[in-house]
Amino acid sequence: METVEKVLATIQKAGKPLSAGQIVELSGIERKEVDKAMKKLKTDGKISSPKNCFWEPAK
Repeated sequence: METVEKVLATIQKAGKPLSAGQIVELSGIERKEVDKAMKKLKTDGKISSPKNCFWEPAK
């Protein structure tokens, strides 16, 4: 599974908005890789931010 897919799956499984740090803890992926994956997910419109620095799957 690609890093982007792992990050999205982690966010979806959580069932609540997560910070980047929480995604790192839950997924075991390095922070730098999580940041790159989140940038792509934001650009693709697959995640959104309900509050500052927290992310959830786009609706």
